[in-house]
Amino acid sequence: MFVLVLAFDTATPAVTAALHDGERVLAESTTIDARRHGELLVPSVREVLREAGASLRDVTAIVAGSGPGPYTGLRVGLMTAQALSSTSGAPAYGVCTLDVLAYASGLAEPFIVATDARRKEVFWARYADMRTRVAGPFVDRPGDVPGELPLVGAGARMYAEIVGEGRLVEDAPDYPRAGALAALAAEHLAAGVSGAAADAGADGRVLTSPSPIYLRRPDARVPGPPKKVTA
Repeated sequence: MFVLVLAFDTATPAVTAALHDGERVLAESTTIDARRHGELLVPSVREVLREAGASLRDVTAIVAGSGPGPYTGLRVGLMTAQALSSTSGAPAYGVCTLDVLAYASGLAEPFIVATDARRKEVFWARYADMRTRVAGPFVDRPGDVPGELPLVGAGARMYAEIVGEGRLVEDAPDYPRAGALAALAAEHLAAGVSGAAADAGADGRVLTSPSPIYLRRPDARVPGPPKKVTA
């Protein structure tokens, strides 16, 4: 069966996109820029399609990182996935961004993935191995992340003095790469996906609906009514 997975993630400062044919990554583009998700994502998608000699109508599945991550950047990727799905007819899925980092680590023993949640906090989850999340995702202060297990991700590196530099897995990626996201998604698509996926992580499935994983309210809020002024 012909498979062509278009994957991208905007849940971290990395704007990353890739195309995967079910066996290998055909093209990948990654830029680290926390302020230009909306500006960079669509050109990155166009670039990987061009490099692979493919068009959007060739794509059989669209996969976006579903976070957790900052509200604005996260929405860019997920809304783009839904828009491209509507245009192409290819189904859209979401994958927890922490799962992508776990998969890319290649680790076969228990460990923790942590990304920057801002506000001096981290998003984190615990894994039994690169494919098996056993707890999380959560948002906590770095000092509240459980000790002892090895750590993967930029969130751990940012707070190395708090969590312990000796726990960092040096050859693991700090940010998700769409090549790993596409490869992980391709594995699960090959295993079979039936029906619409439930909320992210609700039943242990890696592939879910393309919906954001929010662990707290966004920074931007609708202004309340003006205060009454009395004489």
